Amino acid sequence: MNQALPAFDPGPLRHAARWRWPETLFWLIPVAAYFVFPEDLALLSQIAITALFVLSLDLILGYAGIVSLGHAAFFGLGAYATGLMAGAGCGDPLLGLLGAALVAGAMGLLSSFLVLRGADLTRLMVTLGVGLMLFEAANKLTRITGGLDGLQGIAVTPLFGRFAFDMLGRAAYVYSVAVLFVLFLLARRIVHSPLGLSLRGIKLNAARMPALGAPVNARLVAVYTLAAAYAGVAGALLTQTTQFVSIDVLSFSRSAELLLILVLGGAGSLYGAMLGAIVFMTVHHLLAGVNPQYWQFWLGLLLIFVVLFARAGLMGALRQLSARLGLG
Repeated sequence: MNQALPAFDPGPLRHAARWRWPETLFWLIPVAAYFVFPEDLALLSQIAITALFVLSLDLILGYAGIVSLGHAAFFGLGAYATGLMAGAGCGDPLLGLLGAALVAGAMGLLSSFLVLRGADLTRLMVTLGVGLMLFEAANKLTRITGGLDGLQGIAVTPLFGRFAFDMLGRAAYVYSVAVLFVLFLLARRIVHSPLGLSLRGIKLNAARMPALGAPVNARLVAVYTLAAAYAGVAGALLTQTTQFVSIDVLSFSRSAELLLILVLGGAGSLYGAMLGAIVFMTVHHLLAGVNPQYWQFWLGLLLIFVVLFARAGLMGALRQLSARLGLG
């Protein structure tokens, strides 16, 4: 006779989901940056957008164990969807975000059934293939995408009819950070829910999860679709804040860079994804300004250093430091 499964205890999840004071300090950083670096708001907006993009990859790689080398496909779809909507006369920023999320999410749902059929190597090849096909399609459909010249003439209306995306970048920065914060809260709620717990179990041992009553494929499809929608929103933010789209948003190099940032920050931690984006983009900007020809050498050296001495990424190193100092 089969024994009944023990009742689920939500106590540990509720404890893990509690908001802690270091999180408050972290989110005070973008507020302070607005006043401390008023001339670098364009760069700060790009950091916020990149952080959301990396966050989307962390949902599938860090929590579900789905390796992807074509995540830029969803980023690019969201960017082009918003650009085409604006070109057709629908330049409202919030509607653009919604349209990008729906288009990228739909593509994520359709491609998830291919991605989830095999193991890690198969998933790498499928995601890479999807990304390369979309890149080549964007390159060929010049009447729609603009090809190598990009999609120009994108007119985005002021946010709420009042806040225009001007050259100073104030509205763009506040808008990007606000969207990042809202979607982060949603992702945080998900990873500290029974769904997030089951995703961690699937990552550790997918074969045993059905015995616990967890539908493995359904959970993976759900998180893959959600991550695709997040990436699409990040692409939409890029289009709206720069009012330009090029096929670079679909390139393989963008997907590879995304994976590097996540490894740098630490996979399986939402804050690690954002911390990696902050450090990578800042170091990239500083090194490119100091040594435009060889900045990649120093950036590569930094990545090697992190892999050797902080195998769990920057977030893992911070956790170890916090434990040693007794900060909890």
